[in-house]
Amino acid sequence: MTESNNIIYKTQVQTPLGVMIAGATAEGVCLLEFTERKILDAQWASLRRLLKATVAEEDHPHFVLLQQELDAYFAGQLHHFSVPLHMPGTDFQQAVWQLLLEVPYGDVRSYKQQAMLLQRPHAVRAVGHANGMNRISIIVPCHRIVAGNGDLTGYGGGIWRKEWLLAHEGRHQKKVENIG
Repeated sequence: MTESNNIIYKTQVQTPLGVMIAGATAEGVCLLEFTERKILDAQWASLRRLLKATVAEEDHPHFVLLQQELDAYFAGQLHHFSVPLHMPGTDFQQAVWQLLLEVPYGDVRSYKQQAMLLQRPHAVRAVGHANGMNRISIIVPCHRIVAGNGDLTGYGGGIWRKEWLLAHEGRHQKKVENIG
């Protein structure tokens, strides 16, 4: 297979919560979303525009590691993903997404706490919007962000999945941290 920076490779990924669509560039996984996500087409269009790329339904080595790590995550055996990520976006979006990667497995934070950690205490809605624009579900754990009162809000994969993911992580919080 010839690598190209102008190609986004696309595949389906099986999970206990349903089929997901994954995208990857030579740099890393750039998309992991549930197939029924309402803004999925817009996310693909945004990626094609930002990366000046075409989409090819072909296999890519990142997908092998992605599936292995998702399987381990859903088995309760993986708390930190190592698959490379490619997260194009605005500087603010990238800051929000990087901060999401720091939310510990099994923990939750509020949108306000995230805004405070970004030293942007009045940017709570902007943080929520950037969370909603996260293209890499589960791995960039926007499901760990909740309303200030603890309510489960705003998960593109559906609130029922957010609830499931948080309960799953709560059950497996103390288990082994890596594969093998």
